[in-house]
Amino acid sequence: MKKKVLISACLLGKKCRYNGGHSLLEELNGLDVDWIPVCPEESSGLGTPRPLAEMQGNAEGILNGKGKVVTNKGKNVTPEFIRGAEISLQLGLEVGVKTAILKSKSPSCGIGKIYDGSFTKTLKTGNGIFAYLCQENDINCISSDNINQIKKTLAKLK
Repeated sequence: MKKKVLISACLLGKKCRYNGGHSLLEELNGLDVDWIPVCPEESSGLGTPRPLAEMQGNAEGILNGKGKVVTNKGKNVTPEFIRGAEISLQLGLEVGVKTAILKSKSPSCGIGKIYDGSFTKTLKTGNGIFAYLCQENDINCISSDNINQIKKTLAKLK
């Protein structure tokens, strides 16, 4: 039986990124995995394309009302980001996933490094809201930037 793995839908080629593009990881093609694709931002109804958004604060703080997610136009989209993360997490939990491969630097899916909220492409240490919730629920998260770790982890799942 194939292992179920949560994955940022853009990594499978779905055009759901903020700019209407995708981030296809061709190295994932042909792998014997039951992908569970999610896009927390689309799940929340933000749509595609949508304004660029960054976190001001960290995921834990934002979930506790200390910080926010704003667009480059200044609109607060925190409720949408939280709702989308919760919907996507629930989908993963319902099918029993233990691993997620998530889009790097994203305010939803980023692992280890995310943009700092200044819209200057400056990175800071931290995780996106969805990634944070996954980790809090014992889902092992791997950044799309770490293809070697992705391959090692998926090989162990077989």
